[in-house]
Amino acid sequence: MKTIFKNFSFNPKNDILSGLTVALALVPEAVAFSFVAGIDPLVGLYGAFMMGLITALFGGRPGMISGATGAMAVVMVHLIQKGNEVGLTLDTPVENLGLQWLFITLLLVGSIQVLAGVLRLGKFVRLIPHPVMMGFVNGLAIVIFISQLGMFKQTEGGVSSWLNGSELYIMIGLVALTMLIMYFLPKLTKKLPAALIAIIVVACITIFGGIDVSTVGSFIKDGGGTGLEGGLPTFQIQIFSLFDTIAGNWGLIISTAFLLAAVGLIESLMTLNLVDEITESRGSGNRECVAQGGANFLNGLFGGMGGCAMIGQSIINVNSGGRGRLSGIVAAVALLCFVLFGAPLIEQIPIAALVGVMFMVVIGTFAWSSFRILNKIPLPDAIVLISVSAITVWQDLAVAVIAGVIMSALVFAWNNATMIRARKTVKENGVKVYEIWGPLFFGSVQAFNNKFDVKGDPDTIEIDFMESKVNDHSGIEALRGIANKYLDLNKQIRLTHLSPECQTLLLKANPEFATIIEKSIDDPRYYVVTSQLDSQV
Repeated sequence: MKTIFKNFSFNPKNDILSGLTVALALVPEAVAFSFVAGIDPLVGLYGAFMMGLITALFGGRPGMISGATGAMAVVMVHLIQKGNEVGLTLDTPVENLGLQWLFITLLLVGSIQVLAGVLRLGKFVRLIPHPVMMGFVNGLAIVIFISQLGMFKQTEGGVSSWLNGSELYIMIGLVALTMLIMYFLPKLTKKLPAALIAIIVVACITIFGGIDVSTVGSFIKDGGGTGLEGGLPTFQIQIFSLFDTIAGNWGLIISTAFLLAAVGLIESLMTLNLVDEITESRGSGNRECVAQGGANFLNGLFGGMGGCAMIGQSIINVNSGGRGRLSGIVAAVALLCFVLFGAPLIEQIPIAALVGVMFMVVIGTFAWSSFRILNKIPLPDAIVLISVSAITVWQDLAVAVIAGVIMSALVFAWNNATMIRARKTVKENGVKVYEIWGPLFFGSVQAFNNKFDVKGDPDTIEIDFMESKVNDHSGIEALRGIANKYLDLNKQIRLTHLSPECQTLLLKANPEFATIIEKSIDDPRYYVVTSQLDSQV
């Protein structure tokens, strides 16, 4: 209960109004992503409701909105198609078996995500570099923009074509009106959520003006749906009797579950990080993992599509004043009320109004400053920024973020691999001293080994690690290897200013090294080898 009431609401009026705005924007998104996945729109709406409610109550980021998302819908498609094909080949055919497989998969997805939270893996979002973050938001803004262009099409007889003539001009005019209201209204007053007012104004113009435009209702019917109206989600007890239908396909189920879990967590944690920056506060990534997992598990049990955090709706929410948990709760409950009671009214909302809202989200999401700083940041960072943006558009958010982190990590490793130095001096007594400076890790091992002239060095050698940092097991092995080379030539070697951790690891593999490790009173300036390496030895 403490989790529920913590940060419940900072401003109830703003939370309620922004929650209603988000609920209106969630409807076409959930419906559209349902069509992408090839399932009934009600499954997407139920998924958005359950995801939104659970994460609003127990998530790690008050004000963040979760629901059915395109990134996860794309991953679901192959599983659902395969399941439907199998369903037709059974002795007793099962209709929509792919959807039942999805519910079973979501049970695994939820379990994986909860485990990630329990193991505190959410903290790794802090390792995402800033260029990756900027590329992420830029690519996401482009994806949102491109997805809205599909709303400028019409479907007749199963054939889709672009709007033209008066229909196109009306659509553009209503989108522009929505954007103008959202731009100028906050300059007059911030007491009213601009997005909600814009939607209401445009809806009133089309309804009372008798203007024939595409609406939420027509959008659903054009996609093959029957409407928004439905009942409460029901317990999917039948999925437990369908496990035998998966024989031979568990590999597909499990791999899809891990992919969905990864995509959901990456998108959610990235969204959490972005909302943290907007609100200048800090959420809990681990708690968000647990909440997302619990919500997806519930979706599997009660017939929802599943999902993750939605960056577009989250930005609408926080920019409209929704900073507490109440805003997410209102959005989820309002969405369910639309399905239960308000379907006829919601179906009359013009698609143009929702497109205008999303276009303003695109403008607010895109990091326009990236154009200004591209020639001011290091070239590798600029390449990462552009690459992540492009991959986000080409593939999806999760792939883009993973690729960006790998690229940044490789650049970091390469740069640090070239930093290791060895200052060489000879004492009056003939002892040659190698003063190592810089990190010793897998990337710098070769450069480290090249610093030494084992055969040409005098009979007594000292390697000083006062200003060196041994970072990993590769560094330990390199140090052990160079010491053994000197010992094999019957030369004396002393290792000074090694940290206690490094000494322990060396002595585990080579107890005889006790004679060459010098116990220093003064500590090295870098503490080397973390306790995490204990498992590697």
